[in-house]
Amino acid sequence: MAKKKSLFSMFAVMMSLVVVLSACGGKDNAGNSGNTGSTGEKTESKQISFMFRGGPEEQKAYEATVKKFEADNPGVKVKIITTTGDQYATKLKAAITGKSVPDVFYFDPGDLRAYANGGVLKDITEYVSDVKFDNIWKYGVDSYRYDGETVGQGSIYGLPKDVGPFALGYNKAMFEAAGIPLPDKDKPYTWDEFIKVNQQLTKDNNGDGKIDQYGTGFNVNWALQAFVWSNGADWLDETNTKVTIDDPKFAEALQYFADMQNVYKITPSIEDAATLDTYQRWMKGELAFFPVGPWDLATYETLPFDYDLIPYPAGSTGKSATFVGSLGIGVSNTSKSPELAAKLVTYLTASPEGQQQLVDAKVQIPNLIDMAETWAANSETKPANKKEFLDIVQDYGKPMPNTLTYNAEWYQLFFTDVQPVLDGKVTAADYVKSQQPKMQSLLDKAIEQEAKSKK
Repeated sequence: MAKKKSLFSMFAVMMSLVVVLSACGGKDNAGNSGNTGSTGEKTESKQISFMFRGGPEEQKAYEATVKKFEADNPGVKVKIITTTGDQYATKLKAAITGKSVPDVFYFDPGDLRAYANGGVLKDITEYVSDVKFDNIWKYGVDSYRYDGETVGQGSIYGLPKDVGPFALGYNKAMFEAAGIPLPDKDKPYTWDEFIKVNQQLTKDNNGDGKIDQYGTGFNVNWALQAFVWSNGADWLDETNTKVTIDDPKFAEALQYFADMQNVYKITPSIEDAATLDTYQRWMKGELAFFPVGPWDLATYETLPFDYDLIPYPAGSTGKSATFVGSLGIGVSNTSKSPELAAKLVTYLTASPEGQQQLVDAKVQIPNLIDMAETWAANSETKPANKKEFLDIVQDYGKPMPNTLTYNAEWYQLFFTDVQPVLDGKVTAADYVKSQQPKMQSLLDKAIEQEAKSKK
């Protein structure tokens, strides 16, 4: 349960290259370039573009998988456009505005309705009829179905690049050194139990008066959901039209989250976090608990300690909770080679060959259910309890609230303004009471925008 020439310029260069190549080799009416071999026989080739994002390991994995796709499809060339995660949304929007959308691209499930209604994404249902959907995680497939009214039904506008269950990891070596029993992989800690074990693992190891290891260090944007949901609260009601953060159970979960730092002192202080962030502390073996996503697996191969996965601590519901994310891979509605573009999409998301490449690179869990079950059962690869990932996808993972509405501005406002609560300057109860009307106003606007987009 993770970085600058403009896209327009890159696209212009790419198109110029295509023109030059076409001039040298000839071009047919379908946009295929032709080259004359030594025998005088013309061979056809096609080029499509693929824009995606990710860290170094993920970029390397997808580039290798695309090369395998090219090898399996002689004459096909894929122009790869990569960005870091923090730049991707900006560059994709620039491409959409400039009407230069790549043939194939990543997109967030929360953008499905806007992109489908706005003519950015192509309906690829006719091109994916051979995909065995009963062997792909239903959550992943349904995230990219849309009938014009409801997500999860109707036409297919993309396939899941992956499903991303956000599990809780723990440092086994730290537990063993402290003589504390390892967590139960099947039974979550209660909130009280979680605080107590964190307090035992927050230590000054060398007696210099400074904490050398902390219990945990959660990022509020990605971990608060687990505490809110396990306490029986949520950001939205069942209709996804009403903001419900003013629920006392929500305030209780948010206060618990803030108290981990301000009351129980089991997470790094603001000053300590500024010196070394919690991700780096986890990597160095200075945190007992930290979220783990499948995209981390390759990086975590080099951790200087053994780690494993467990459920998040459970609030008043007695049940663990966390989110399961996803990214879609779709086809531009303006692609001149939609069938070929869709073929790349299915290769990356639904073929055993493509999935094996990506799983072997340790950047995701398999999209294919049978492959995932075999993968999770392999006790020789880390972490040992990979089944926790599958349990999240199948049983108790939930989509992020921002993916359930037409846009995410209302949700982003919550995290934009939450810092005073985390600093202990504002109570959670006061915060949710004052913030709910502001968020509701933004959600109402999103609902209005969605209605207009359908006209």
